Amino acid sequence: MTDANPMGAMARRFRGFLPVVVDLETGGFNAKTDAILEIAATLLTMDDHGNLLPDSTHAFHVTPFDGANIEQAALDFTGIQLDSPFRKDIAVDEKTALESLLKPVRKAVKSHGCTRAILVGHNAAFDHGFLNAANERQGIKRNPFHPFSSFDTATLAGFVYGQTVLARACRAAGIPFDNQEAHSARYDTERTADLFCAMVNRYKDLGGWNMTLQEQGMDDL
Repeated sequence: MTDANPMGAMARRFRGFLPVVVDLETGGFNAKTDAILEIAATLLTMDDHGNLLPDSTHAFHVTPFDGANIEQAALDFTGIQLDSPFRKDIAVDEKTALESLLKPVRKAVKSHGCTRAILVGHNAAFDHGFLNAANERQGIKRNPFHPFSSFDTATLAGFVYGQTVLARACRAAGIPFDNQEAHSARYDTERTADLFCAMVNRYKDLGGWNMTLQEQGMDDL
């Protein structure tokens, strides 16, 4: 019997992987030595017509791990104020942030009938490297993400829209982008999710992925 459930369609669309959009704001470019200051993940879902949609976002301000390096240039770029009373009230340690982030990801992987999550990011290698380094540093054993594969929206947007900068790619896709909100992990993750969904759905609408044929088992021919 063919499974017409859109959650099954998600698994078939991405070969058993669940795309999860991730963004991190950090204290520099070295994943081994530099602090994670913010982390966010937007889960995705699929409607009955095979359209990819943002679902929920989980975001955390992160207290730098002991001995972490933080470059002033990184703080100037992101606008993060480490001594902000608001930040101090809500920031959690790195292990708590990771465990709190990965728990809903694991649940979503299971509920969509997928086998693993696959990271979606704008310049995904950066976020993937920091996420892997933090998981290793904190001894996280059940990392649901594929260890090295990812979807890079900078590459995809360059192909689809001729733009690789997130703000410009979003605008080319008709997605509003507020530069004042940029470089917040939550905001950038949600806009990256909007962008990824727009590109995947556009490809489907152009005939590149036919959910009906998938459900009829034509992909196995």
